[in-house]
Amino acid sequence: MPKLIIQVPCYNEETTLGVTLSALPRQLPGVSRIEWLVINDGSTDKTVEVAREFGVDHIVNLNHNQGLAKAFMAGIEACLIAGADIIVNTDADNQYCADDIPQLIEPILLGKAEIVIGTRPISKIKHFSPFKKFLQKLGSWVVRVASNTNIPDAPSGFRAISREAAMQLNVFNEYTYTLETIIQAGQKGMSITSVPIRTNKYLRPSRLVKSIPAYVQRSLFTILRIFMTYKPLRFFTILGSIPFTLGVILGIRWIFLFLEGTPRTHVPSLILTAILIIIGVQLWILGLVADLMAVNRKMLEDIQLRLRRSEIESNLIKKQRLGARG
Repeated sequence: MPKLIIQVPCYNEETTLGVTLSALPRQLPGVSRIEWLVINDGSTDKTVEVAREFGVDHIVNLNHNQGLAKAFMAGIEACLIAGADIIVNTDADNQYCADDIPQLIEPILLGKAEIVIGTRPISKIKHFSPFKKFLQKLGSWVVRVASNTNIPDAPSGFRAISREAAMQLNVFNEYTYTLETIIQAGQKGMSITSVPIRTNKYLRPSRLVKSIPAYVQRSLFTILRIFMTYKPLRFFTILGSIPFTLGVILGIRWIFLFLEGTPRTHVPSLILTAILIIIGVQLWILGLVADLMAVNRKMLEDIQLRLRRSEIESNLIKKQRLGARG
């Protein structure tokens, strides 16, 4: 049976971490062993002491606060090295109901999915303002379009990931992993699904959404960046079509006026036509170059996957040998 590791990224979570850990399971049907892993993202309070007090199996210490995305990936790496077959990520503020972990991992246990996202009942969460609920739904729709998936709650951090899927994940931005990993999974053709989950009592405000405009701006930038990374030809073709089409329309207008025998030369329109068409063509050429670079990126990702798999399997064999000697 598979081994499950539940990881909890933490930054100064001494007041809520104990509540979260006390709700996590130690045994579940279909799982041989459950371990807990806390990523201490440079906390300056007693987060580590609380983790030890509650018997956390693994603690990953980052030297200074590096942000949620890097803490998430540090946890994924540590879970893989520790031999996890399934990784569950949850937040330290206890917003997700740990009793729903069996439903979360079920699609992976049944071989129906590699990544499972917990879908919160957004419309029923009382401390979310109507505007935030609207943005959550809008953001999730944008992610669905960009990722070609059907995930209703893209910002949810309550998720289960299979070992094979975890080895293929890369997070480039430093803000959050939630949107990027879904788009990446969709573009890489991983099997991703969602299950409904419950939420717990509100304990503290979100640290990611300090300002709605800033959150929207950073989220849109993340989505655009990932879309450019995985679909550069489509992105630059669409982008280049805008100035090219405007240039062609202006050019047709100039030809029409010229054939009518207008007394004015309309030279500025002709110059603008040329500039717009050149910009459009340049963006298309940029898309072709980026598409060729994307081929190299895919090859590098394949090499990275093989190295990760080799390193992790080597570590597991060493541990098994040490265990046999002990």
